[in-house]
Amino acid sequence: MSKVYFTDMRTNSRENLFDKIAKLLALAGLAQTVAKGDLTAVKIHFGEKGNHGYLRPVFARRVVEEIKKLGALPFLTDSSTLYPGQRKEAVSALTCGIENGFGYACVGAPLIISDGLRGVTETEVAIEGDLLTHTYIGTEIIEADSIVAMTHFKCHDLTGFGGALKNMGMGCASRRGKLVQHSTIAPRISQQTCTGCGICLKSCAHDAIVITNGTAVIVPEKCAGCSRCITVCPVLAINVQWNQAAEPAMRKMAEYVKGALTGKEGKAIFINFITQVSPACDCYGHSDAPIVNDIGICASTDPVAIDQACADLVNGARGNEGSALKSGHEPGGDKFRGVSPEIPWEVQLEHGEKIGLGNRAYELVRV
Repeated sequence: MSKVYFTDMRTNSRENLFDKIAKLLALAGLAQTVAKGDLTAVKIHFGEKGNHGYLRPVFARRVVEEIKKLGALPFLTDSSTLYPGQRKEAVSALTCGIENGFGYACVGAPLIISDGLRGVTETEVAIEGDLLTHTYIGTEIIEADSIVAMTHFKCHDLTGFGGALKNMGMGCASRRGKLVQHSTIAPRISQQTCTGCGICLKSCAHDAIVITNGTAVIVPEKCAGCSRCITVCPVLAINVQWNQAAEPAMRKMAEYVKGALTGKEGKAIFINFITQVSPACDCYGHSDAPIVNDIGICASTDPVAIDQACADLVNGARGNEGSALKSGHEPGGDKFRGVSPEIPWEVQLEHGEKIGLGNRAYELVRV
């Protein structure tokens, strides 16, 4: 069984929450994961503009401080979004992150978008998966020597919950990699919105866009799925066709974790914050009321075990009345199906274990 170190949210005058974060990382093996001189990626979600449920920047600062004590060089990182939002390219994404409090003055480390200016700076990584033979990962993730994944554990409308697996699988993928996980067909151009400006045509490296009757059209047979066109469209006329069902999306997501961790055996550690457990992802421009009270923080070198432990801790809690939770309020009730009844959230854990990412069986070590 894998060890998952857990601490609740209680503090006192002798030990504050930041000290507990440092203790968790030490017990989980930060010193064995991060070496002197390592360029260490701190993978975190900067939060969408208007959202307030994302991890507090001061938590990131303490993680950065612990990494620096080991002589490593940490940087905070996230990747561009697939959809045309506030974080669709690096300039807007970094601006959003800084506005949400992740500036150097607070966190003590630089911010780097892992897949470049427009989400196309990627490295193709070969894997042996059940569904995929290769993945597209943000190059800066691959180039990093070690990685510390800081994850806000919460619900998600496609995967049931978003934990370390989602933070690594979707969060480390380039825009093309995200499209692979979410869709099996080319993006769609709204003929009502498109102005026929031709900017997308000029940006397409695969000659997959043509202008027909004054509007742009994607030729599916030529589309490589890079999604660059989504970023450059000035009127937001190009969007993903979200046709991927939850189960295959979760399996692909787990296989993308395998791609992101390739070459980092023994060089990755995960810390999950079970706080402000919102009913939706931090990618939304709002944060709904939490479905359970704050529970605590977990740390482990096993991404499957830590997510299983966090799911069990959430399901073992009493659900909050008046939240988006529709069922499962009792301790032991399925909180994730209580928000999204149709999502078999266990699939991501089952597939992660099957392909060798970690173990669902764990020992919870209370700190």
